[in-house]
Amino acid sequence: PRAVHRPLPHRARGPAAPPPPAMPEEKKAVAAGATKKKVKATKKKTPSRLYAKGTILGYKRSKSNCYATCTLVQIDGVRTKEDAEWYFGKRIAYIYRAKKEIKGTKFRVMWG
Repeated sequence: PRAVHRPLPHRARGPAAPPPPAMPEEKKAVAAGATKKKVKATKKKTPSRLYAKGTILGYKRSKSNCYATCTLVQIDGVRTKEDAEWYFGKRIAYIYRAKKEIKGTKFRVMWG
């Protein structure tokens, strides 16, 4: 097995370095701005998709053996092993539509 580098716990790293001293102009700006609050302009974020669609192909299998604990998934847009490496270890949500509505939706999800 490869050796994995893990950082030391926070307490074992030693004392934190003190912040650099503030310049006289910064002290004046901080003192003057202590009474006023700055209002930041909020940017509208565009929605980003945090999932990739795919198809469940079935179990990993050979001619005579079937491995029910290993599912084969074909992810849209992934054609090479290098592309697939990013998805290794990620979870899968199997989403399906049922007839009966529960909690205001007919969609159900099974995580795996």
